[in-house]
Amino acid sequence: MTVARTICLGFLAVITVGTLFLMMPFATSNGNWNDPIVALFTATSAVCVTGLAVVDTGTDFSFWGQLTILILIQIGGLGYMTISTFLILILGRRFDLRQKMAIQESFDRPLLQGSQNLIRSILSMTLIFEIAGIFLLLSVFIPQYGWNFGLWSAIFHSISAWNNAGFSLFSDSVVQYQSSFLVNLVIPGLIIFGGIGYQVIIELYLWFVSILKRDRRKYLFSLNFKVVTSTTLFLLILGTIAFFFTELRNPNTLASLSFQDKLLAAWFQSATTRTAGFNTIDLGGMTAAAIFITMGFMLIGASPSGTGGGIKTTTIRIIAQSTYSILRGKEEVVLYSRTVPSSLILKAIAVVFGSVTTIVIATILIALTDTDFDFIQIFFEVVSAFATVGLSLGITASLSAAGKLVLIPVMYIGRVGVLLFMATILGESRPSVIKYPEENLLVG
Repeated sequence: MTVARTICLGFLAVITVGTLFLMMPFATSNGNWNDPIVALFTATSAVCVTGLAVVDTGTDFSFWGQLTILILIQIGGLGYMTISTFLILILGRRFDLRQKMAIQESFDRPLLQGSQNLIRSILSMTLIFEIAGIFLLLSVFIPQYGWNFGLWSAIFHSISAWNNAGFSLFSDSVVQYQSSFLVNLVIPGLIIFGGIGYQVIIELYLWFVSILKRDRRKYLFSLNFKVVTSTTLFLLILGTIAFFFTELRNPNTLASLSFQDKLLAAWFQSATTRTAGFNTIDLGGMTAAAIFITMGFMLIGASPSGTGGGIKTTTIRIIAQSTYSILRGKEEVVLYSRTVPSSLILKAIAVVFGSVTTIVIATILIALTDTDFDFIQIFFEVVSAFATVGLSLGITASLSAAGKLVLIPVMYIGRVGVLLFMATILGESRPSVIKYPEENLLVG
């Protein structure tokens, strides 16, 4: 039982329990037993914080079913190791070496010490942001739906947004709030902070504290912070501009909106496309250019140690900088006056290769099982599932049982990570002392 297998089997265990609960009559609005495939797909989508749904969450599931989905979203967003470690802290037990190594693997931390404080910080941070989101959304939902459903809607959407899940209680996601400045600020804000990772937020907090204490020493941000924040900001701005101009004259999306609403809708899509799954425009009515842009942003995804999926902002930045270094004739990859280790470059290449391979295989399989759909619809669905985004061109519920069973492992692999999943199958690697001679070959 390796660390990778512990994490992967932990997610499978949560999905299994969630499936059993969602099959129960109390979980459905009509009081009947749920379809096993629907329950399995929904549980996987919730635990993997994807957001793809084969039934309407707000109408087909009862309150208890929705609560089950929300708990699965919270567990999936925090991660299996975070939840299990939290339970260990509650029971007063001590960490053993394997548990510390699992935490290190889950959060990509180089050190083993401070695991307990790390978990407490992550849980505290999660509660602070989710509670803040709930209070802000109350002013929108309560006047419209009253206290009971308004409060539940605020809780559900705040937790779903922070965990980049994309599940909504409304059949049109949040299209009805495309003109609401508060909704277009709160939900993308939760998505962004949930997706940039706990390390970045902690560094922001420490930097802010140093300013309040008027510390004269210059606060030094880590390379991870610089890469994540700069790449995220660049992608948010680029996405807003891209969606605005590609959909500006599209009567199915932005053409009929005011200039302010057009900007809000473009901004919302730019933020939610990278692994969140909410939408304020009709995705099925987008132009081919916007659909292709959406798939690109979905594949990039969020940042390491965040609640989002995708190949991650750091991966795409390393790949891009490696390409730039080759074009400039350099033998090292340098980011912000820091040399990127060759091991990270190899890891980034492996992530991209494994991700593309998974997407290609799944697309081919669904194209064979569901011949009625266009290639672009299938490709979009698979990329959304793998990147744990949850956006769809409207074919999720219409997929055959075989097509749904293909998407389920795709969502799972996208959540646990393609490299971690392969490590689960192959087992732990053994170091080798053998050095082979180098030889050149033609590339490109």
